[in-house]
Amino acid sequence: MFANGYTWWRESDEVETFSAPHDVLETREHKESPYTPILNGAGGVRRSMEGPDPQFDFPVLRELHARGGTDYVAMPLLFSDGQINIITLVSDRSGGFTTEELGQFYEILPVLSRLFEVHALRRTAITLLDTYLGKHSGRRVLEGSIKRGDAEDIHAVIWFCDLRDSTSLTEALPREDYLAMLNQFFDCMAGAVLDHGGEVLKFIGDAILAIFPIEDPDSPEAAEHAIEAAQDAQREIALINKHRAEQGMSAIGFGIGMHIGNLMYGNIGTLWRLDFSVIGSAVNEASRIESMSKALNQNILLSAEFARHFPTRLVSLGRHTLRGVSTPQELFTLPPASHTADIGESQ
Repeated sequence: MFANGYTWWRESDEVETFSAPHDVLETREHKESPYTPILNGAGGVRRSMEGPDPQFDFPVLRELHARGGTDYVAMPLLFSDGQINIITLVSDRSGGFTTEELGQFYEILPVLSRLFEVHALRRTAITLLDTYLGKHSGRRVLEGSIKRGDAEDIHAVIWFCDLRDSTSLTEALPREDYLAMLNQFFDCMAGAVLDHGGEVLKFIGDAILAIFPIEDPDSPEAAEHAIEAAQDAQREIALINKHRAEQGMSAIGFGIGMHIGNLMYGNIGTLWRLDFSVIGSAVNEASRIESMSKALNQNILLSAEFARHFPTRLVSLGRHTLRGVSTPQELFTLPPASHTADIGESQ
């Protein structure tokens, strides 16, 4: 994000917030706003909206005048690193702000700048942690879980997905084309997980490890959300592959493996470089289940433990030996799309 904005109107009990992406700099709205001269070094902008011929050289002034505005002031808020931020004031009093009022406000700008800077730094920290660790993991770190060994035991759906034939694709495609395909794959998979309340823990090369925490062991909610995410991801991939085929590009193949088990969720690593992740045999089993998806010609594979938690009828694919797992495991997949709404016992 390029900027965060906060707006308060006297008649409101709440502060409105909004975020602006970096491409806002290229919009007409930004280029014609009072912010532009301040970001370019102007010491401030003031416009009276009263009188027979007010100067509405910025479009926003007409909007404020329509709301009863009489005076507009924009001033720079300088952070300690030199970053320029902006604070704006609007008056609806006849005559607008007095010189004394603006002088007093100008005197407290350094204090306001420090307060806003602290708030901005915290918001940036939260955004970075959410982006690189995920919301739940980021919150844990922000709350102080930053020591090796800080961990909790959780019960969760483990989701593991992988881009198929990635080795041959990296050899056959130009680097830019392969990265574009990989990002399309991640958009579909990780996007679906996040949309349905899951937590993306890490991108491992061309694979994704995610979880759907289970709060109530007797509730199928987490499993249902994971299945909905998998179905959404599969639909999105199908749409993308249709467009790719029209452009003469190779299709995106994938496999998703899901399992349910107990995990340790927390910090692992060295004293100086930690990773917030999950560990446990259930993670390895989810990975092994996903690796069977190509051999069984299925996009989505589910463990017997997952099937036990999911009330919708599933299709058994028989028992299979998973690498590194001592006993053969029964694997399941979803029924054909036309039957996914049927409810009954897992079989």
